[in-house]
Amino acid sequence: MDSAARDKTQPALPTGLEWPEQERAEQLARGAALKWASGIFYRPEQLARLGQYRSREVQRTCSLEARIKSVVQSYLEGVKTGVWQLAQALEAVRGTREALDQARGLLQDMAEAAQTLEPLREQVVQHKQLQALSQLLPRLRAVPAAVTHTQTLIDARRFLEAYVSLRELEQLQEETCAHLGGLELPVFEGLGPLAEALGQAVEAAAGAAGQLAREDPALLVAAVRVAEVDAGRTTSLEQAPRDWRQRCLHALQQGLERVHFGTSLQPGPGALAEWLEALRVALPAELAMAEALVAPCCPPHYKVVQLWAHTLHGGLRRCLQQLLEGPELEAADTFTLLHWALHVYQGPEMMGSLELGPEADVSDLEPLLTLENIEQLEATFVAKVQANVAQWLQKALDGEVVEWGREQEPDTDLSGFYHSPLPAIVLQILEENIRVTRMVSVSLQRRVHGMALSELSAFLRSFSDALIRFSRDHLRGDAVVPHYVPYLLATLNHQLALSSSVSVLQPEWVVPGVLAPVEAELDKLQKRICRLVLEALLAELQPLFAALPSRRWLSSPELLDDVCERTARFCQNFRHVRNPAVQLLLAEAERTVVLQYLHALMQGRLVCRGVDERTQAAERLQHDAAQLQELFLGLGLEESVQCAPVLLALRELLNLHDPTLLGLEVAGLRQQFPDVSEDHVSALLDLRGDVSREQRLAALSSLRAGPQPSPPAGRRALFSLVPTPAPSLASCFPSGSCA
Repeated sequence: MDSAARDKTQPALPTGLEWPEQERAEQLARGAALKWASGIFYRPEQLARLGQYRSREVQRTCSLEARIKSVVQSYLEGVKTGVWQLAQALEAVRGTREALDQARGLLQDMAEAAQTLEPLREQVVQHKQLQALSQLLPRLRAVPAAVTHTQTLIDARRFLEAYVSLRELEQLQEETCAHLGGLELPVFEGLGPLAEALGQAVEAAAGAAGQLAREDPALLVAAVRVAEVDAGRTTSLEQAPRDWRQRCLHALQQGLERVHFGTSLQPGPGALAEWLEALRVALPAELAMAEALVAPCCPPHYKVVQLWAHTLHGGLRRCLQQLLEGPELEAADTFTLLHWALHVYQGPEMMGSLELGPEADVSDLEPLLTLENIEQLEATFVAKVQANVAQWLQKALDGEVVEWGREQEPDTDLSGFYHSPLPAIVLQILEENIRVTRMVSVSLQRRVHGMALSELSAFLRSFSDALIRFSRDHLRGDAVVPHYVPYLLATLNHQLALSSSVSVLQPEWVVPGVLAPVEAELDKLQKRICRLVLEALLAELQPLFAALPSRRWLSSPELLDDVCERTARFCQNFRHVRNPAVQLLLAEAERTVVLQYLHALMQGRLVCRGVDERTQAAERLQHDAAQLQELFLGLGLEESVQCAPVLLALRELLNLHDPTLLGLEVAGLRQQFPDVSEDHVSALLDLRGDVSREQRLAALSSLRAGPQPSPPAGRRALFSLVPTPAPSLASCFPSGSCA
C-alpha cells in the first residue's frame, strides 16, 4: 500500500492543540534570554555588537524551529501508522472469531457422530476379548487340574515345583486379566488359597529349621529359596504383597522359642535348677547347630547365627519375666536363678564362649534380668533365707533349752570345759549363708550379711529370754533342774565361744564397727548369765550372813568357815568355764561375798560393849579378810582384783582406841573408798559402841571436808552398793563389769 492510500485510511489529527507545558517552557526561555542579555549588554561598549548577536540568534532560532518541525512531523507519522495497525488487528480478530464459531459447530456435529459409533466400538472390544479367550481356552481348561497338581506338590513338600506351577498359573491370570481389561474369571478363584497354602507350608518348614537342617536340609533350602524368589515378584494385579521372607524369619523365631521356651517346657515348683541346667547345655548346642547347619542353608543377609542368638535370648528373657510374675520363688530357686543369670549365662560356657563367633553379635543384647528384677529377687531371697535362718536358730535354741533340764551335767570337751555344739551351729548357719552369696553379687552378700547380723542379735535376745524363763521356772519350783548352775555356766561358755568366733561374720569389705550391735548383745548376755549365777550364790549365802555379826561371830570363826565352805563348793564348777569368763566370775563372786559381808555389818545387829569386844571385832575382820583372800587365791583369783582388803580398812576404824581421832580414820577411809557415806560411817560407829554425839559429828564432818576425792585406779565401788540400815539384796550389777 502506497503512502497516499495509507494517508487516506489513517484518521486525521485535530489542529490547534495546546501542550500543557508550553506556557511554562516559554516563560523559562524568556527568563533565560533576559538573564543572558543582561549579562552580555551590561557594559556600553558591547552595544556596538548588538547587530551581530541578533543575526546569530536569528540563525540559531531558525535552526531550532526546523529541527522541532522535523521531530514533530516524525512523531505524527508514527502515530498515524499505529492507529492504522490497530484498525487492521481489529478486523483480524473479528475474522478469527467467526472461524472459531464455525469450528465449534463442526466439533459438535462430530461428537454426535461418535456417539452413534459407541455400540460398534463395544462390539469391537468384545470381539477382541472373545478372540483372546478362544486362544487361551485350552490353557484355561487346564487351570483346575493345575491347581490340584500344585496342591499335591505342596502337600508333598516339593516347594520349588509347586512355586513354579503357582507362578505359571498367576502369569496366566495376569495375561487373561490384561486381555479382558481387568476382568477376573471364576476359574482363578482358587489361586489365592493355593498361594496361602504354599506360604503356610514354607512358613512351617522355616519354623522347623533346626530339625530340617539336621534331617532334610534340601527341604529347608527349597523353602528359603521360594521365600527369596517370591520377594522379588512383581504383578500387574492389585494384590497385597505376600512377604514370605518376613514370615519365614518370624517362623524361625517362633519355632526356636517353641522348642526351648514353650508353655509345656516351663519349670514347675522346685524344678527351676534342672530347667536352667538343661538350658545351659541346650542353648550353646543350638547356637553351634545354627552356625554349622542352618546358616549354610540360608542367604547371608539372614544373619542366622545372630538371629538365633537374639531369638534365644529374647525368648529366655520373656520366659523369665513370666516366671517372676508368677508365684514367688523359694529361696533355693531364687539363688539358682540369680547365679545362673548373672554368671553362668554370661560365662564362658554360654554367651561368653570363645567358640561363639562375632557374627552372633551378643554385645548389644539386653540384660537377661533388669535391675528391678535383680532387686526383686534379692529381696525375695533375703526374706526367705531370713525366715529359714530364724526357724533354724529357734530349733537350735529349743534343743539347747531342752538340754538344760537333763539329769546329767553339761557335756565337756577334752579340756574339761562345758561344751555344746550350739555356738558352732549358729555361726555355721550364718557364715555359710553369707559365704554362698559371694557366688552371686556383692549387693546380695551385703544384704545377707546385714540379715545375718540382725538374726544373730535376735537370737541372742531370745537366748537371754530363755535363760530368764529357765531361771524363773527353777526358782519358782515349776521345773526340776538338777544341774541349774552348771548349765548356767555352760551358757557362759556358749557366749564366750560366740564372742571369740563372731569375727568370721566380718569379711574384709565390711566397714569397721558393723559388729557393734552384736557385740553389745553378747555383752548383755554375759551380764545376764553372771547375774543369774551370782543370784544363785546369794541364795545360798544369805542365810549364813543373817547371823553375822554376832557374839558367836566374835568368838568363833565357824560362821565365816561355813560361808567359805559354801562359796568354795559353789565355785568348784567354775573350773569348767573358759578364761577370761572364769576370772570375771571369780571376781564377781568374791565381790558379792564382800558386799554381803559389808551389808551384814551395816545392819546394827551387834554393838561392842567394851574395848575387848572392839578388839575381838577388829581381829575378826582381819582374820575374815585373810580367810577370804586365801579362799579366792586358792580358786585362782588374782589378789590385785580382790575386794576383801576393805575389811582391813574397817578394822582400823574399830581398833582405834582414842575416839577423838576417829575423824582422821574416817578421812583416810574416804580417801580409799570415795563412795562411803555418812550412813555407812554411822553404822560402823554404832558397831564400836563408844562414840559420843560430839565425836560422831566430828567424825562425820571429816566426810564433808574438802573436795570429793577420785577413786583409786582399778578400784570399783563398794559402799554405794550397800544400803543402810534396811537390808537389801546386794549385788554387783548396777555399776559392775557384769551390770
